Amino acid sequence: MHTHSLADYMACIYRDDWQGVAELMLSSAEKLASIGADFLICPDNTLHQALPYVESRSPLPWLHIAEVVAAQAAELGFRRLGLTGTRWLVESEVYPDRLTARGLEHMRPSTAEREEINRIIMDELVCGVFKPEAVAYFQTVIGRMKDEGCDAVVLGCTEIPLIMNDSNSPLPTLDSTRLLARAALGRAVHRAAALARAQ
Repeated sequence: MHTHSLADYMACIYRDDWQGVAELMLSSAEKLASIGADFLICPDNTLHQALPYVESRSPLPWLHIAEVVAAQAAELGFRRLGLTGTRWLVESEVYPDRLTARGLEHMRPSTAEREEINRIIMDELVCGVFKPEAVAYFQTVIGRMKDEGCDAVVLGCTEIPLIMNDSNSPLPTLDSTRLLARAALGRAVHRAAALARAQ
């Protein structure tokens, strides 16, 4: 595991420098490749916006978080997903591209909802502040998505599952971080088993 400071990443994101984000990701990739990693994951959904700048230069393949979520959604029979996450994520094509490729529809929060969700994530959740008002706000947004035809919601940020889950969400949740971790474990176990059979 390796990461640069969140502050380093955010400095790039705030100035819309996704190539700069990519350079940080690549330096981690190179370090991990040099110590024996087989493949790479990034549990931060927002950073996936830089992955197109990374993949062609990466020393190792990446497991894409939105692809993992899309595969799980399709397997569970969901058809229209609500997206939640930072404003940078929900305004990007990180999820829409992967969902559309699997025939899945999506809904983004409204502009005002994106700003408030982003504020809750960056000003509260990242700082370990968990307020009932934040839970209520997410419930309102997700409830609206349900009313407009969504049958599940993507928790597209590492911090959102700190306050939202299947027990308090109006829609079934797809916890992107947890799903990515499970997919990575499955891939690692599969590779280990394949290597053991080859010996």
